[in-house]
Amino acid sequence: MGGYAEALIERVRRARAAVREARRDGDAYAVAVAEDELDDALRLARRHGLALTEDDGDAEDAENGTDAGDDADGRGAGRAEA
Repeated sequence: MGGYAEALIERVRRARAAVREARRDGDAYAVAVAEDELDDALRLARRHGLALTEDDGDAEDAENGTDAGDDADGRGAGRAEA
């Protein structure tokens, strides 16, 4: 796996951690900011052929037909859509 792909995976990992932390702290603004960052990181990862699972570190080649989709991004079902 190339350095760019590893950086994208790390970005997703950090964004997921930020969402969890903001939710744990009960900070609605921080949750919104962290979810936006997570959305952006997942979008870039998918654009570059990475299908990330709920497990922060797992990535599979999108050519395998596995796409994590929006419901497996680690945000949970409680996210309000804008």
